[in-house]
Amino acid sequence: MPELRARWAALAAGIDAATPAGRDRAVDALRALAILGVVLGHWLVTSLTAADGGLRVTSPLVQLPWLAPVSWVFQTLAVFFLVGGRVAVVGYASARERGVSYGAWVGQRLGRLFRPVAAVLVLWTVVAGGMLLGGAGVDTVRTLVKLVLSPLWFLVVFAVLTAATPVVARLSPLWPAAVVAGVDLWRFGAGGPECIGWVNVAAGWLVPFALGAAWARGSLAGRGRLWLLVGAGAAATASLVLWGGYPASMVGVPGAAVSNLNPPTLAAVAFGLAQCGLALLVRDRLARLMARPSAWAKVALLNLSAMTVFLWHQTAMMAVTASGLLVSADLPGLHTVPDSVGWVAARMAWLPVFAAALGLCWAAFRVHEQTRRPRPVPVTTARRVPGGPTREITHA
Repeated sequence: MPELRARWAALAAGIDAATPAGRDRAVDALRALAILGVVLGHWLVTSLTAADGGLRVTSPLVQLPWLAPVSWVFQTLAVFFLVGGRVAVVGYASARERGVSYGAWVGQRLGRLFRPVAAVLVLWTVVAGGMLLGGAGVDTVRTLVKLVLSPLWFLVVFAVLTAATPVVARLSPLWPAAVVAGVDLWRFGAGGPECIGWVNVAAGWLVPFALGAAWARGSLAGRGRLWLLVGAGAAATASLVLWGGYPASMVGVPGAAVSNLNPPTLAAVAFGLAQCGLALLVRDRLARLMARPSAWAKVALLNLSAMTVFLWHQTAMMAVTASGLLVSADLPGLHTVPDSVGWVAARMAWLPVFAAALGLCWAAFRVHEQTRRPRPVPVTTARRVPGGPTREITHA
């Protein structure tokens, strides 16, 4: 153990020394926390139970609705879009300064985003075909493939918003928030068609993305504004849940009439605004924490393979679940119905096993997230962000 600690300390010191002084480490920390929140949230509220010789998806939130606050902690996509909006606007401003065309910039951004996706699609095409040829039920295969593919919607939305950065750079988050409110009013208040709700897939996530653009412009300076954002978002969320008929859970619950996430509702947007405000409030503390080499090294290493972790975490969970069937079809917290506190305790015990399986996936597939040539290291310089004053920003 002392030898391992010494090796880690040396690695952490090397990563710390190689990091440019102008790097905004708090931004990387927020991105890492957002990814970990999504991963842990999925592992905690997604359950595969053995039924009729196959597997079906359920959630402890169905049987244990009092666990809804868990979704308030681990539904962190709004923070990811907040950071994404800031990084996109700053990166695009830097590209323009260096004479890089919009096409070249967006191509590089989307390439980094989608390159790791190909490995997931290829592997699961082979796995699904093999399962069907081996006699697995169509419903079971569909269940597993859906779990793998369902997180990919987020990448599509994120890619569209990233491509729209030149427009979003000047957009107030109030406009897409108003669209979400109008869609919900039509959908829930005026009996509009359910399909209209899918407008909110773009509008809902555009709110934190545009908020990140405002952050890049310097429009969110001052703790007073951030506390107002937290307070207003929290009050709106509580009002919508208590008196507006919105679900308390900020993630989808199988069988529920309304989901706050699929598509996003006004309650999810309000909650996301409060979450983003809180994230910005703790940014200074995160910056101080990231000054410690050991803490920064962990965040830096996670960010290097963030998409690999995101894309393969469901596969890791399913691999453990399927492997468990070789031992028993009734392992607590793995195959059993999530209807008790005992199940929650057992699932917590499985999290390190899921993490170990994810580590194997990371080792095998992180190469697909690496570029073929060294990427420029982000540095901080004084540049002008579209729509804002000249200020120090970090760019790639």
